[in-house]
Amino acid sequence: MAEPSESSLSEIRELIAVDTTSRESNLPLIELITQKLSAAGIASTLIPSPDGLKANLLATIPAADGTGSGGIVLSGHTDVVPVDGQQWSSNPFQTQVRDGRLYGRGTCDMKGYLGVILAKLPQFTAAELREPIHLAFSYDEEIGCVGAVSLVEEIVKLQLAPRGALVGEPSSMRVIRGHKSMNVFKVQFHGVAAHSSLPSEGLNAISYALRFASFVEQVADELRTEGPQDPAFIEPTTTMNVNRIDGGIAVNTIPSECVVFFEYRSLAIVDREALTARFVAEAERLEAQMQAKNPAASVSFEQQAGAPGLDTHAGADIITLAAQCGATATDEKVTYGTEAGLFSAAGIPAVVCGPGDIAQAHAPDEYIELSQIAACEEFFDALIAELS
Repeated sequence: MAEPSESSLSEIRELIAVDTTSRESNLPLIELITQKLSAAGIASTLIPSPDGLKANLLATIPAADGTGSGGIVLSGHTDVVPVDGQQWSSNPFQTQVRDGRLYGRGTCDMKGYLGVILAKLPQFTAAELREPIHLAFSYDEEIGCVGAVSLVEEIVKLQLAPRGALVGEPSSMRVIRGHKSMNVFKVQFHGVAAHSSLPSEGLNAISYALRFASFVEQVADELRTEGPQDPAFIEPTTTMNVNRIDGGIAVNTIPSECVVFFEYRSLAIVDREALTARFVAEAERLEAQMQAKNPAASVSFEQQAGAPGLDTHAGADIITLAAQCGATATDEKVTYGTEAGLFSAAGIPAVVCGPGDIAQAHAPDEYIELSQIAACEEFFDALIAELS
């Protein structure tokens, strides 16, 4: 079994030790990475979140002739999912090596990938690159690819015009050219409270929320039986679910508030705007029904997160490049969403290709095989050679 370098393991350990659970700020990690890049002679640009508590990082390793446009993006997110309620065999923020695996929150998803990039900085900067390498590290990917939106916008604004993007989500170093979109919504129903013995004096928010939830199920059934299909996916159709409903305060009170959370994951061919508009229209229809009974009633509809799907052409240069660097070429597509869809939507061909197995992501005792870290190192060595 190939063994990773101590430099990569050291970088990964240091990243894991910084808790960047999405509810926390990622600024301590961004500052750490900025210092490492600065020490290597690489300038960084930070794109802060609206509240200033988090930031994306964008940096360019220019070509040998100073060119900073074109080239390849290496993209990854800095946040991790919570460990709350999970039973871990060791401290999730202190890595341990056991049985050929490196354990810790984010080892697989995806600080393993980021750590290898940082370990390779000396080789990146020493190489006689023909074209630049851009580093794009985002915040809040785990809650809906939130930070990557402004990060990709900045890449476009600066006219960096990369010819491709490699998004290092765990794919076992396979080249993944397609995934579904991700769309998360919050729909709030505001009724009128009353004693349960006098329902005519109130307006039951839960009742209307359930009607909306039923509509989501109807659309899900429609798309499952009549919508487009792609057999490359485990679930070949667009999928959607009502995943949470909150409402009511007591069994003897007509509920005045109820909130429905739902999401859908659509094939790239599906018109997301048109699909979302169907749910907005249903929310408005139910609101009109509620207000006909009581003008004080209302319904609010909010999209909390969203990212487009990915369907990179099988013959795209970025796929060829990744395969030439040792990644496993495949026609597989994955059900989870990534930042790759945002790059693709901005006209930057993208693929998902990173170390680790997605099955280990988010799980207690998250781990990455040491051999996968070594494979990622070999991939970047080959990438440096291809671009030099």
